[in-house]
Amino acid sequence: MENPTLPLPLGIQKDIYTPSRLNREVRGRLEKAYQLIWLEGEISNCSRPSSGHLYFSLKDSNAQVRCAMFRGRNVSLSFRPEDGQKVLVRAQVSLYEARGEFQLIVQDMEEAGAGALRRAFEALKAKLEKEGLFDAGAKKPLPTAPGRIGVITSPTGAALRDVLTALRRRFPVARVLVYPVPVQGKAAAPEITRMIGVASRQAACDVLILCRGGGSLEDLWAFNEESVARAVFECRIPLVAGIGHETDFTIAEFVADQRAPTPTAAAELVTPDGVQLLRRLDKVARALAQAAGQALRQRAQQVDWLQGRLLQQHPGRRLKDWQERLLSFRSRMRRAHKVGMSRQVQRYTALDGRLRTADPRRLYYERFSQSLGSLEGRLRAAQRGLLRNVGQRLEAGLRQLNAVNPLATLNRGYAILNRLPDGALLNSCLDIEPGGQLQARLSDGTLLCRVEDRKTGNHGPPDGDGSTG
Repeated sequence: MENPTLPLPLGIQKDIYTPSRLNREVRGRLEKAYQLIWLEGEISNCSRPSSGHLYFSLKDSNAQVRCAMFRGRNVSLSFRPEDGQKVLVRAQVSLYEARGEFQLIVQDMEEAGAGALRRAFEALKAKLEKEGLFDAGAKKPLPTAPGRIGVITSPTGAALRDVLTALRRRFPVARVLVYPVPVQGKAAAPEITRMIGVASRQAACDVLILCRGGGSLEDLWAFNEESVARAVFECRIPLVAGIGHETDFTIAEFVADQRAPTPTAAAELVTPDGVQLLRRLDKVARALAQAAGQALRQRAQQVDWLQGRLLQQHPGRRLKDWQERLLSFRSRMRRAHKVGMSRQVQRYTALDGRLRTADPRRLYYERFSQSLGSLEGRLRAAQRGLLRNVGQRLEAGLRQLNAVNPLATLNRGYAILNRLPDGALLNSCLDIEPGGQLQARLSDGTLLCRVEDRKTGNHGPPDGDGSTG
């Protein structure tokens, strides 16, 4: 560090700061060293000038720091900051250069009690959303007309009265089963978790309503517990959550199958409007009656048309038509027969007259008679000559036939020899061996012979009794 009492070496000049330069560099170093930080403390000296900016000090028991929250950031606050109020701020460490004052530029502010809860809320919300507990595909559809509705809430709270009133007004036929639970305090979350499990296991209701009235974030915190959220997700019955007011959001509502802004809206969401339902039923009944009447009229017209067709196609009607046609055909046939017979008679009469005029017996009878007599004489003469010629030729043929007839040779003492057993005709003595048998045919019969011996050459008549073998 430089000592002002000592002279500087030659060639070295003093680096002299101005207040502006100093404040500017300090501001830059502060903002660079400290990014956005969270700070908790008590508000004091709060002021709101006409510019719309908010100026205050944030203090604890030992120190304080000046803060500024510009108009563009404080218009979205959900509460009005006041002196003595504990808040949690997210701010940028900076320096107000004009006066060299250390200060915080506040970006966000929330009440200190709710701040920690809000951070826990956001952390749990992000965790469950990542696990898929908020997915639309996991949501169960609500029944259109539930017969029994379960309400999980405080039995003494105004929310139950609002729900019962809305259910009685909209859908009085539905039965209501109340599952009593505390809705605030340390025992609330475990009991709500247990009762959702009981309702899911009993399965006595068609739909469940989880509800309570409005309150602060701390009041509604039981419905932001992880155990309650998982119980809602695992519930097998469709569940509608209506917790607090319309601006209040809880983890249980994100997990529920549907969210309602208020308990009354939850009751309206799970039930149809009875009056509108009756109107719709009346409208449907009238439309049904009109459609039924129109359908009956159409069916009656169709029946009449079918009866007409049936009468036209009835066998009796068809037989009657055929009978009439048959009678008509018979009458036409008789008339045609009479006309045809009359025409045939006329034609026959004309042909008979022409035939009588051109009768060959009348024209050629005499000439043909004469020619027929002459031809008959010539035919008989030719017949007699032919018969004589035929007889002569027959006698000559018989003589020639007798001359070559082998049987005529047998009459002169010859025989025909056949070798046995094959019956072959013997023309030579060499055609049979001694001891063989043969058959000799004579003019008046046959002889069975056996060959004793054979001799070749020409020989005279055999000696002895004239036997051939």
